[in-house]
Amino acid sequence: MKNFKIRLTLLFFTLTSIFSCMDLKEKPDFINPDTFYKSTTELELGVNAIYDDLNFGNGDWFDHFYNRYVFECLVGYQVGWEKAPLQYNLGNFSPADDHVTAYWQQNYRSIDRANSIIEIATKMNDPANKSKIDRLKAEAHFLRAFYYYELLIYYDNVPVKITSTKSISDLPSNSGGKRAVIEQIYSDCKLAAANLPESYQGADKGRATKWAANTILMKAQLWDEKWVEAKATAENIINSSNLSLFNDFSHNFDVAHENQGERIFEGQVSAKANSNEYQHHSGHFNPEDYPSELGGAGWSWLSGTKDFRMSYQKDDKRINGTFIEQYPTMRVGKNTKGEFPIVKWSELADYNVSRFGGLVSPTTNANNAAELVFGKVWTSKLVELGISWTSTEKNTIYHRLAEVLLGHSEACNESGQGDPYLSLNKVRSRAGLVAISGLTKDKLRDAIVDEVVHEFAFEQNIYPELRRKSKFGGTPDYLGSYIKRYSETYKMGRVPKAKDYVLPIPLIEIQGNPNVKQNSVWQ
Repeated sequence: MKNFKIRLTLLFFTLTSIFSCMDLKEKPDFINPDTFYKSTTELELGVNAIYDDLNFGNGDWFDHFYNRYVFECLVGYQVGWEKAPLQYNLGNFSPADDHVTAYWQQNYRSIDRANSIIEIATKMNDPANKSKIDRLKAEAHFLRAFYYYELLIYYDNVPVKITSTKSISDLPSNSGGKRAVIEQIYSDCKLAAANLPESYQGADKGRATKWAANTILMKAQLWDEKWVEAKATAENIINSSNLSLFNDFSHNFDVAHENQGERIFEGQVSAKANSNEYQHHSGHFNPEDYPSELGGAGWSWLSGTKDFRMSYQKDDKRINGTFIEQYPTMRVGKNTKGEFPIVKWSELADYNVSRFGGLVSPTTNANNAAELVFGKVWTSKLVELGISWTSTEKNTIYHRLAEVLLGHSEACNESGQGDPYLSLNKVRSRAGLVAISGLTKDKLRDAIVDEVVHEFAFEQNIYPELRRKSKFGGTPDYLGSYIKRYSETYKMGRVPKAKDYVLPIPLIEIQGNPNVKQNSVWQ
């Protein structure tokens, strides 16, 4: 199922490595794209390498998804005591920041890989394998669109380059601004959707599908405020894909339901298949007092605020799929049976109680019996309790049907066409919440945003979604300044500033590429 993620990093030597060999009299013996790709099998290996940045595939400790953790801390519902999350909670970051830089480099590394594969696939002449070559080329187009979308949602005006890098002087420009990157995403997604299958079987499960391409297309149309087009794209997915919401919200995040149901696109993880194919989400989101002998890492750098946890309606069925409600604790040692006692979440518990200090606060349940409680807010979406964080199997979810449904409702509401409540209420129904109706356009917009926040918490896409709906500088536009609103709701403790509304283009890019201009708010 996950064996398509075969390493191919040797195919992509840095330009420095190549040029350092130019003075040698001997002919260097190394693999490069011009000499390696002679068959469809080799082409597939190259495509597999483009998937690697979806998780820990390239060995970067500050990997693609971890950097998204850090950026998410700008909103305020997710907080951390480790250096980077804490500094982003405080709004302390700069163009020289490690995560701003690493995320930029990872996306462009994968974009350059996609560019190479597209060029090679275009030239390949293998009639017997034409359909597979076309599919692999379409995967590369999808992945290029994916990574450009990942840049768009944080940096806005990014350089667009659709040819492989051949020279250190081959420097792209961001003069086309946001318009250029959105148009490139449109082009790649439409080509990919036309050539990708609707689903896969066997070992190919997890590869990009037609519906994954259309999902990125719809999301780019929302960024572009092309409401009618976004509505049509969403309806194509909803009506033609045969995808439906899981009855149980938590199935979106478990191992048993990977690459099926409403899960449209996810990064593949399996330490069982390959000891290097784990993700380190558990190391960051595990409860800090979860026993180390059961797999607890003890770092616990990230958690949610109690105000955010309390913002869920008590009968919201997403609570169990979003939060850890109970777990074995090592705070008081093992009981007489040699077992770690179970600690349960309670709004009455001290948020700061942990194994590093404080007393366990008892509360009283219906049987008038004291029980151990905790007040920290841990997410169950990303962690795998009971195993080591280096033995993880949970895939990293990037896109699922619920965001298509909520995008559809947004597009209907903004365009004034179609039923804006239909898709929204499907999401609410699965959560066990009452249907919404009869709101003004502005109130419905707020309701959709609130549903996005509660549906996708800890999936590291709330910050870009709120950013999309907030004008730079915190000045409300017709959508309102949602980042400011939610930072106040979850008591972040500071007023967001202009620079919180867009990440800076990395200093290393500004210094090394004269064709790139810094985002205006960071100049």
